[in-house]
Amino acid sequence: MKTFALAAGLALAASTAFAAEKYTLDASHSQVIFNYNHLGFSTTYGMFSGFEGEIMFDEAEPANSSVTVSMPLQSMFTGWEAREEHFMADDFFGAQEGDMVTFTSTGIEVTGDNTALITGDLTMNDITQSVVLDAVLNKAAEHPMRNKAWLGFDATTTLKRSDFGVGAFAPAVSDEIEVAISIEAEKAE
Repeated sequence: MKTFALAAGLALAASTAFAAEKYTLDASHSQVIFNYNHLGFSTTYGMFSGFEGEIMFDEAEPANSSVTVSMPLQSMFTGWEAREEHFMADDFFGAQEGDMVTFTSTGIEVTGDNTALITGDLTMNDITQSVVLDAVLNKAAEHPMRNKAWLGFDATTTLKRSDFGVGAFAPAVSDEIEVAISIEAEKAE
């Protein structure tokens, strides 16, 4: 009887482990946009591009899904080269070629039919902090031009620059950064 129970348990664990399907991020249709207040005068925007990642998506049990993303720190774009150079200098990141920003989910709490809170470890500037993304599944369907399964998500969060060692000039330049994420992902071959 114990052998049967163990075998049944292993079979259930195996079926659960393989329920999630792998999707890879479509970097050409994925963006991370951030903004902050500059001295009370304006809101400055920037974005990251060129990132990679994968989603293990379990449609039947979304809480069993996961996401990992990495993006080159030096892919940051703000629309003004001198500002980008300042962000990469010692006042902020002291960035080196190859420095990455990474996010690895640690848990997903489903909050509605197409919404969830995704908790994960965000590593930036060699500092890792737990963050929560307020996420929406926009669409899960076959891509009309690619003829394969496709996902689209939006998510938001608020970060504190100082939590990642890049709090220069706060609070004059806001410590809080608003982040908006929009991604597409294609089912892996």
